[in-house]
Amino acid sequence: MMKKQASQSRMPQFPEPYWRESVELPQFPSLQQDIEVDIGIVGAGITGITAAYLLTKKGFKVALLDAGKILNGTTGHTTAKITAQHGLIYDELIQNFGLETATAYYDFNKESMEFMKEVIKEHNIDCDYEIQDAFVYTESDHYVNQLKKELQAYEQIGIPRKWAEDIPLDLPVKAAVAMKDQAQFHPLKYLAVLVEYIEENGGLIFEDTTAVNANYGKKPMIITRENYKIHCNKIIAASHFPFVGAEAFFSARMHPQRSYVIAVKAGKKYPGGMYINAEQPSRSLRNFSVNGEEYWLVGGEGHKTGQGGNTIDYYDKLLDFAQTNFGVEEYGYRWSAQDLVTLDKMPFIGKVTDDQPDILVATGFKKWGITQGTGAAMLISDIISNTDNRYQELFAPTRFHADPDLKEFIKTNSNVSKELIKGKLEYTRKNIEDVGKDEAAVIRIKGMRTGVYRDTDGKVHLVDTTCTHLGCEVNWNSGDRTWDCPCHGSRFSISGEVIEGPAKEPLKKKDNL
Repeated sequence: MMKKQASQSRMPQFPEPYWRESVELPQFPSLQQDIEVDIGIVGAGITGITAAYLLTKKGFKVALLDAGKILNGTTGHTTAKITAQHGLIYDELIQNFGLETATAYYDFNKESMEFMKEVIKEHNIDCDYEIQDAFVYTESDHYVNQLKKELQAYEQIGIPRKWAEDIPLDLPVKAAVAMKDQAQFHPLKYLAVLVEYIEENGGLIFEDTTAVNANYGKKPMIITRENYKIHCNKIIAASHFPFVGAEAFFSARMHPQRSYVIAVKAGKKYPGGMYINAEQPSRSLRNFSVNGEEYWLVGGEGHKTGQGGNTIDYYDKLLDFAQTNFGVEEYGYRWSAQDLVTLDKMPFIGKVTDDQPDILVATGFKKWGITQGTGAAMLISDIISNTDNRYQELFAPTRFHADPDLKEFIKTNSNVSKELIKGKLEYTRKNIEDVGKDEAAVIRIKGMRTGVYRDTDGKVHLVDTTCTHLGCEVNWNSGDRTWDCPCHGSRFSISGEVIEGPAKEPLKKKDNL
């Protein structure tokens, strides 16, 4: 107990990624009138910005909009590894879909990496870009055989690789496989230059502009919450969870996962390389420097959104791991991120349906959105400009594999049904008086399930806990001070405003006390 209390006292009060704190990004107005452009892009993360950059270079007039501030979503909360090494994925892809698909998946990510390297060179971007080997390691005898199978998959595909019985980290490693010559960088320093290019070359960028619907008529149209309209020829939904495409049943074909990151100064010098373990709980490692001072970036502890219990505990577990193995001298930053996982673990990129070829989506990056988000922008740019791209069929959102997709479909939606029923039947004896400062609880008020948060000034904020997406009941996320939906991953602020979709409308507020 004393150890936990000590770690909490050292924890930064608010989750704020280093990337956003260390870059001064430009501010953009909200949309205040109807406009007409060639391409309307919703979501200003790495996918939306890269797509806007590419299409602007091709001569299209683009409008890029975000419900909040640019680069404040998953891209702003990444671990920022530029890599085709996505955990133990390649043997699984070969077993499920064959060598050709596994090779194409690798090539897609490799081409994304090469593109980013060329953009950095072309614009002379100072974004702390460094070549690093990326290791998957295990501390368990049980996973050694899986690592050997992954190495064999690398050999079949032709991936530059290395097998190791140990790694430079002081961990009791049984085995490791490395994908050579990957990279790490500062994502916002990189993307800020692309934003500047877009703006300087006629692109329009709008913040605090929420897209709530789209008109799929002869000419597409994005409709904002304020009822302004963006008339365009093509729509790109790069908003993490697509704001369009209900007919594609994305809610039933993906599930949301959260993960956590801390940045600490350690008692040991970082030995180089990027690392992730094979087993659970997950552990991800890389480093970065601030004014010449080195920080270790320690990530992991994933769980389905809204189903993680006391999320503060995940930060504590990462800190305990870092303290035990590397020695922590300063706890600098903490943050968390969310991403979507598709049934077959490959992203959805392309036309939302065959009947709606002018509406394109990019989602389901499985926590590897730096390369996959970049590749998605490249693929969508090619689709729009009628340029051949061999990955179009591979990542088509309309795909469905009988096996393993059907098994995962049943598993994912059984979990949703369980959480829906669980939330409706939950009972609590707590009262408002039991909620302390900076604490929250779910309380039945006049028979209605109510989310109660008391801020540090003692003010109480009350919201209806029924998610405005499909009616599941949200749970409190203590680590980020948000209300999170356990069914499809919508997230809301203490006052009920939408932080993350698929929900488009805020939670209903109740009369505050």
